[in-house]
Parts: sequence; structure tokens; C-alpha cells
Amino acid sequence: MSQSPQPLLQPRSAAEMLDALVAGEGTGAHRHVRSGALSHGADAMRNLADAAHFICLLHGRHPGVIDSAARKAVDPVSREWMDEAAEAFADERAFLSRITAAAGPVPSTQGQDQCEAAVAAQRKALDMLAESDRHGCAVGAAIALTIDWRTIRVLLDISAQRLEINVPRCTLPGLPDTARLAVAVADSPAAERALMFGAQQLIAQHSGLWDLLDARAASRAHL
Repeated sequence: MSQSPQPLLQPRSAAEMLDALVAGEGTGAHRHVRSGALSHGADAMRNLADAAHFICLLHGRHPGVIDSAARKAVDPVSREWMDEAAEAFADERAFLSRITAAAGPVPSTQGQDQCEAAVAAQRKALDMLAESDRHGCAVGAAIALTIDWRTIRVLLDISAQRLEINVPRCTLPGLPDTARLAVAVADSPAAERALMFGAQQLIAQHSGLWDLLDARAASRAHL
């Protein structure tokens, strides 16, 4: 009995794998974000303020992931993208700082010192990742940050609107340019693995941050 030949699956590009990673494991996929705890309900503003404070702890200092990765970018394609991303993320840091200042003190939550120490450890892990000498690793982390930041930025915009802060336009590199960079950097199996490793580690740190924020929200709800 003859069988029809099975169509061969085309391997996914680095850009497609990055998109799938962020969609499946990034900020937008996390239960704390999807639950609506940051968008509606009596505790939404407090949860948003908590998120802004801890995102600022992770990404509010200079140099950040993109700045450190940019120092290692030597080829023209990476250099142009990194320069644009670093300049844009400086504006994002300033916006994040305004929100954090306007939101007031960190919402009182049990285990505050331990939480801040945990995020400090995450920050150190990201610093090491962005300073990696493994070709493609730091770029992968920077790319993943810019893609996942699009969802984080939605939450920051909600916070800013509620605090009556002007919402500036986000000028991070567009998705088409970012996809072209990912494909260009992943020019060998080893480079592709390094690119994906950097991206996976960045997204894992973001997921860990949202786990922490989810636990903090639950702790406050039971006070």
C-alpha cells in the first residue's frame, strides 16, 4: 500500500525562534500579567506600582543589558541596531524612572529585603550575560529584551496614564530590523545556539521577576 510522501518541515529561522520564545515564555504569557491583576481590580494600581519599582531595579541602571552588549558589537549590522536600541532604551529608563517616582514608595510587602536581594542577583546574572564573550550571546539577550519590552511597555503606559504622566513614543528598533539582525548574527549553528541561549536566559530572568511579583501580590492580598 503506497503512502504519500510527508512534506519536509522547513527549519525555523532565528527570528522565528525568538518570536516563539517570547510569545510562549515572555511577559505576555505569564499568569500574573494574564490574570488581570495589573489592569483591573482594587489592587491593580498597587500591583502596577510594585512592578514598576522592581522592573526599575532590574533595568533602571546604566549600563544595562543593551549598553553592555553594544560595547561588544563590532560588525556594521549589529553596531547600527545596537546604537539605535541603546539610545532608545535610555529614553525607556527615563520613562520608567518617572513612573517609579510618581508611584511613591514600594508597596509594603512581607519579605521586602529578600525580594530586593533576589532582583539584585537577577541583575548580576543579566550583567554577566550581556558581557559574555560568546559570539551571539549578548546580542540574543539584547534582542529578547527589546521584544519582551513591548509587553512591559504596555503595562508602563497603563501606569503612566493612571498617574497622569505623559506617555512618550517608544523608539526601540522595529521588529523587521530586529528579525534581520537575528538572522545575520545566527550565521552558524554555534552562533545560533549562543543567540538563543542569551535570549532564553533573559526571558527566564523576566519570568522569575514576574513570579516574584505574583507572589508579592498574593502576599499583600492575604494581609
